[in-house]
Amino acid sequence: MQIEVWSDFACPFCYVGKRRLEAALEKFEHKNHIDIHYRSFELDPSAKKDYGHDVHDMLATKYGMSREQAVQMNENLGQQAASVGLQFNFDTLVLTNTFDAHRLSHFAAHHNKRNEMTEVLLRAYFTDSKHLGDRDTLLDLAAEVGLDREEAAEALDSGRFTEAVRDEESEANDLGIRGVPFYVINRKYAISGAQSPETFLQALNQAWEDANPAKLVNAVSGDAGVCTDDGCAIDTADVNADAKTK
Repeated sequence: MQIEVWSDFACPFCYVGKRRLEAALEKFEHKNHIDIHYRSFELDPSAKKDYGHDVHDMLATKYGMSREQAVQMNENLGQQAASVGLQFNFDTLVLTNTFDAHRLSHFAAHHNKRNEMTEVLLRAYFTDSKHLGDRDTLLDLAAEVGLDREEAAEALDSGRFTEAVRDEESEANDLGIRGVPFYVINRKYAISGAQSPETFLQALNQAWEDANPAKLVNAVSGDAGVCTDDGCAIDTADVNADAKTK
């Protein structure tokens, strides 16, 4: 069974949602038959590489609130993160454009390490306060998951995987995805947002049952008793055997 996850590395709920999905999978009976594929989505494709303000000021300006209110909002979000074992350090978080980080994730996918790269990039942004728009930082993170640093540098410097990122973003648009995280199970079931583990588990079970319906098995030979709308069919051999014993 396949789960596709559209997310951005600058999206706090994408990291929280990742942990909640993982918690659901731990309780899912068929977790060994699940393939998770992360997809690219930029919350702000026009974001700059470097900013002269922090995330608190950014939110205050964006939502027309005071800095104190923005700090409180981030503290509340940090508490949600802590509830799933994550530590968010908003005071030192480095705002940046995530496009190159997405290209790096596609480079990692080329080496079957996209899931690992996704985890490292999210941790780097929200916990370690790394600059995901910085080339050397991205190369260090690539090496951390076992990717060749020089090959990763060539990929970033040459513009490789630009089209791959844009294709997944275009696909998200075609699917009507306007926010992340967004989960698609077997291209049939969609889940929007960092839902509870229970919601994820319910969707997983429903998708599994839909993809693996119960099959009728002829476990007994001969004429077994069965009832239909027309009545109950009785095995005549059983009737004769009963008659002889009387």
